Amino acid sequence: MGTTARQVIALVVIVLIVMGAAGVGGLFTGRSVSTWYRTLSRPDWTPPDWVFGPVWTVLYLAMAVAAWMVWRRGTPAAPPAMAVFAVQLAFNVAWSVLFFGMRSPVAGMIDIVLLWLAIAATIACFLRVSIPAALIMAPYLAWVSFAAALNFAIWRMN
Repeated sequence: MGTTARQVIALVVIVLIVMGAAGVGGLFTGRSVSTWYRTLSRPDWTPPDWVFGPVWTVLYLAMAVAAWMVWRRGTPAAPPAMAVFAVQLAFNVAWSVLFFGMRSPVAGMIDIVLLWLAIAATIACFLRVSIPAALIMAPYLAWVSFAAALNFAIWRMN
């Protein structure tokens, strides 16, 4: 198998892993977003529900591309960077389980702080391997910063 074919297969596998994580999180989110979440007091600056799906889809695809860019470089710094990426992805899924699945804004808040730190660590690790990959992760960090503020407001209001 040629290098190009291996890289395409790797990209597909990474996209499937990341989108699989999104799907797991979505299972927990979907069960509560139209019921429990609607009963919560939320700040006036909460985006409409329809915004979250498209934003997260773009962010998950961007995360996958960034991870693939790091993987394909094959430098000694790539495996540790991919490990940190996996940790942040686990925190990402855990947030949906905690906030929506367990219906716990406080547990979600604790997790989202850890998620934010893990994303920042991922960006730092990606910088050692691929500056473009690190930059691709920046909107994700920005969105999670906003999500953390929203999570905090929901926790405080309820």
